[in-house]
Amino acid sequence: MIIENLEDYINYRFQRAIESYEEALILADNKRWNAVVNRLYYSCFYAVIALLIKNNIETKSHDGTRTQFGSNFIKTGQVDKKYGKLFSKLFDYRQKGDYGDLYEYDEVMVMPLIAQVKDFLTALEIKVKE
Repeated sequence: MIIENLEDYINYRFQRAIESYEEALILADNKRWNAVVNRLYYSCFYAVIALLIKNNIETKSHDGTRTQFGSNFIKTGQVDKKYGKLFSKLFDYRQKGDYGDLYEYDEVMVMPLIAQVKDFLTALEIKVKE
């Protein structure tokens, strides 16, 4: 993919968010719950990155991304605080699922997150397009 300008890059990042969400759905169909959590987190992460880039906010880490999202969009009321909580929850869940020994998510815990992430993406897409 050729990125010719900032708008293209923002669109690319948001498209990665959508693709990661779609990957989560495929993994959910196959009951790969830890992988679903990973893809849901990255779906939100890429959407947040698109929003930060749109607003000329740079980050160098996942923690930095969470911090900037929280201080610039959640605390200011531009984005509902439930989405800040969801993003933080998914960050923690992904850490446990990817790096924790003997930690397995299950359908009961993960399935509600899918709809929540869909709402998150819808809310952030609106902000990115403003």
